[in-house]
Amino acid sequence: MAADTSVEILQKVLENEILQTAKVVEEHLDAEMQKLDQMDEDELEHLKQRRLEALKKAQQQKQEWLSKGHGEYREIPSERDFFQEVKESKNVVCHFYRDTTFRCQIMDKHLTVLAKKHVETKFLKLNAEKSPFLCERLRIKVIPTVALIKDGKTQDYIVGFTDLGNTDDFTTETLEWRLGCADIINYSGNLMEPPFQSQKKFGTSFTKLDKKTIRGKKYDSDSDDD
Repeated sequence: MAADTSVEILQKVLENEILQTAKVVEEHLDAEMQKLDQMDEDELEHLKQRRLEALKKAQQQKQEWLSKGHGEYREIPSERDFFQEVKESKNVVCHFYRDTTFRCQIMDKHLTVLAKKHVETKFLKLNAEKSPFLCERLRIKVIPTVALIKDGKTQDYIVGFTDLGNTDDFTTETLEWRLGCADIINYSGNLMEPPFQSQKKFGTSFTKLDKKTIRGKKYDSDSDDD
């Protein structure tokens, strides 16, 4: 009986919270409708023009991004191209990969999807074995490593899959969340709630490269197939 009573109380509490939330939303909508009703024709026309200008500006910005190679996940052939690409765009995601590392193919799959979704950011890939100077300069040792670059400066790294649940089966949404944490994309989700199935199991700590502890020119693979 006690258990049944507790369930009933919980149900009533939840129902009350839902009703309160619905009431707040309804009051907000009523206020917006009233505000629109009180506008005269000149005010409505001004509001319409502002929205059209905002849409036009957003479309122009999108076209500018596309002209610079945004909207697709591309491979760049050389280190020289890397510097030019980074110079052109505010936000850049660059995957340093190796052909023989299976986990790089997994990363490719997810980055291909995100490049189309987040046109505001440029998504690139570069063969680590063909870019020794960059890998030395950026202290890249583990493959795959994704460098997150803002305003021409490397702000953060995704090293292996540790930040992505430490599993090969991480979702595109998980990678998207991680990029959002670095403020390298316009993320609309809740950064405080990573899309892991179990936060306790995977944790939320990030792996960053320490310039003092990472040395050498050879690359370690984060994949089990090497």
